[in-house]
Amino acid sequence: MKSLIALLFLTISTVVFSQESNFFEQDVTIADSFSGTLLMPNTEKPPLVILLAGSGPLDKDGNTNFMKGDLLKKLAGKLGDAGIASFRYDKHSLRQIKKGKYDLDYSFDVFIEDASASLDHFKSKSQFGKIYILGHSQGSLVGMIAAQEKADGFISVAGPGQTIDEVVIYQINATSPNFTEDTKRVFSILKTGKTTDDFPPALASIFNKPTQPFMMSWMKYDPQEEIKKLDMPVLIINGTKDIQVIESEADLLHKASPDSKLVIIDKMNHVLVPIERDRLENVKSYNEPDREFSSELLEALLAFIK
Repeated sequence: MKSLIALLFLTISTVVFSQESNFFEQDVTIADSFSGTLLMPNTEKPPLVILLAGSGPLDKDGNTNFMKGDLLKKLAGKLGDAGIASFRYDKHSLRQIKKGKYDLDYSFDVFIEDASASLDHFKSKSQFGKIYILGHSQGSLVGMIAAQEKADGFISVAGPGQTIDEVVIYQINATSPNFTEDTKRVFSILKTGKTTDDFPPALASIFNKPTQPFMMSWMKYDPQEEIKKLDMPVLIINGTKDIQVIESEADLLHKASPDSKLVIIDKMNHVLVPIERDRLENVKSYNEPDREFSSELLEALLAFIK
């Protein structure tokens, strides 16, 4: 059950050249507080995409210590080959763990602050054309808030259209329905601003006491309301094989932002690779970095950015 819940919730600069020499990578420090990797193509004033990871203590490549799919690393490389710059960084949650701090003694807002600081940093430079924010999964909500009145465009990839409590209730009901009512009950308590010790041990990874204030700070943001505030081109992407954020979530975002472009990619899953067979293949793909990235996703991104 623990592994199931974990799945639900799912850097002075050194320059590294790719083997093909289509781009180079450079460590960049943002606001003297954190650093990340800027991937620069060998072109003049390229567009820049700031890549925001999903939920969990993910590194700049989109990996955790128990799951390596290189989602963001592969995405950055594909964009670089197409002449598009990107910036990615370790999430605040991972940076805290590296400091030996394992409690969630921060709010959802720190993710927005990191994304906003990154956007401000690169907007102050003259080396880029337009600057976009691309948020994957949890990063979608983070990105659409940070992008407001700042970015030139926003891209949601596998981003939920409902508040996090509604998303979790759906996921629990789909995978462990015997815990659905308990999940609803705990969320109803959190909505009042109170914490509780009354939850099943199987739901501890979601509702342990240190996590509850973080969940409350996350729940206050409604993606459908936040995306309405974007006065810029918006692209919304989801896949038909996504077992974490289903197609209807993308539909909700699109309805809230009717001028946005909606792209549903057949057979693409949550980690942006094509799935031909069953759920087992789908789950295994989360830890298979050699899997080929969705070509249809790349086509949609390039058409939107270029």
